[in-house]
Amino acid sequence: MVFPTAIRQFAASAKASAPLKSSAWGPAIFGASLAIGSYFYYSSRPVAAESTLKGDKQWVDLKLIGSEELTSNTREFTFELPAGEKLGLTPTSALLAKYVTAKGNNVIRPYTPVNDLDDIGTFKLVIKRYETGKFGNHIFALKNGDTVAFQGPIPKYPWTANKHAEVGLIGGGSGITPLYQLIHAIDKDPADKTKVHLFYGNVTDNDIILKKELEEVAAKNPEQFKFHFFVDKASDSWKGETGYITKEYLEKNLFASSADNVKVFVCGPPPFSKAISGPKVSPTDQGEVEGALKDLGFSKDQVFKF
Repeated sequence: MVFPTAIRQFAASAKASAPLKSSAWGPAIFGASLAIGSYFYYSSRPVAAESTLKGDKQWVDLKLIGSEELTSNTREFTFELPAGEKLGLTPTSALLAKYVTAKGNNVIRPYTPVNDLDDIGTFKLVIKRYETGKFGNHIFALKNGDTVAFQGPIPKYPWTANKHAEVGLIGGGSGITPLYQLIHAIDKDPADKTKVHLFYGNVTDNDIILKKELEEVAAKNPEQFKFHFFVDKASDSWKGETGYITKEYLEKNLFASSADNVKVFVCGPPPFSKAISGPKVSPTDQGEVEGALKDLGFSKDQVFKF
């Protein structure tokens, strides 16, 4: 530590030299105190964590350090970041993951982290494996210590606290991940009073991803967070809704399209999105609103398709 050492040296030299008048000591002591105060002030100030993904379109290889089975075909994968760094994403943004096949072809897929975006040192992805899914099958075969190339962030919807009075989140299967990221951001911020209505569909109750985390959020603040779970095939112990998310159910449980400052977010497999909102044309073209939301009167500027 530089300054304390300097003060000890100053004090030792002062003792060895002739006594100084009190008027001479004043400026010296003041200067030393100012130096010490400045040192501790600047050395104790928190330093903003550097972002691993900088939006420069550079691929960064990151190491897999753990995985946990969530359902029969879904796992949560934990990746290691460089020491002291955070991932670099903001709410409702995503990243790209890439691997190269034996033939030299790039396989690239977008994913949404499900951990707190301010976490230092690691991040988590929830990935569902489909029988013909190239990236899912690849990552499920990886072992701890293997790496995956990542790029980002990929901005989606520019979210800020209280941007909308209420939001509707309609998701199916692994489409919950960007919706959960938004839920977590709202729940984390005490100043964000946005009311959240989630409608989340799966095949069975054992397929529900992040169910524990979602239930904890709803239990903590049931007036702000209202969640509706749907399954196609219900078990004997199932207490949620059975069947598809229908226009009739949304009409009864979602805000009306005429409500002030509302937004609906949709994410799910293609048949799901087609039935709820219509497909997204491209990353830069949301397309027209179709399906149940069109029938309920929602306009293009009231709906966002992930």
